[in-house]
Amino acid sequence: MSGLTHFDAQGQAHMVDVSEKAHTDRIAVAEGYVRMTPETLDMITEGRAKKGDVLSVARLAGIMGAKKTSELIPLCHPLPITKVALELTADPERPGVRVEATVKTSGQTGVEMEALTAVATACLTIYDMVKAVEKGMVIEDIRLVLKDGGKSGRYEAPA
Repeated sequence: MSGLTHFDAQGQAHMVDVSEKAHTDRIAVAEGYVRMTPETLDMITEGRAKKGDVLSVARLAGIMGAKKTSELIPLCHPLPITKVALELTADPERPGVRVEATVKTSGQTGVEMEALTAVATACLTIYDMVKAVEKGMVIEDIRLVLKDGGKSGRYEAPA
């Protein structure tokens, strides 16, 4: 189990002790997509979904998801998040909606999981709001795009 910080010497899962780590500014950006038919995408972008403004509700859900990450992912630390921003963009080429989340903090551990949780929550909300019209939507390609700050420094995903 060497190299995996969430396991102790006996292989037992534990929360990492970050008390000795320096406080640094940290940022993480994640993205994901909800692939759907062009007709469903048009319904969303034209504001015709029966449940309301799909993208606005999904944006709020993503923000809430980031804030609840430590309650959902067992070994995540509760963090003082200083920023959560989501961009939801219609992508007619896919077709679908691209979701990007940016999360910031100043603390002792990163916010990668918060950014990923924000994206997943927003994608699930999009699905929930229009599933009556299209059950075959696919949530795909959720990934970390960027993280910066802390001991491990900067990471940028390949394009």
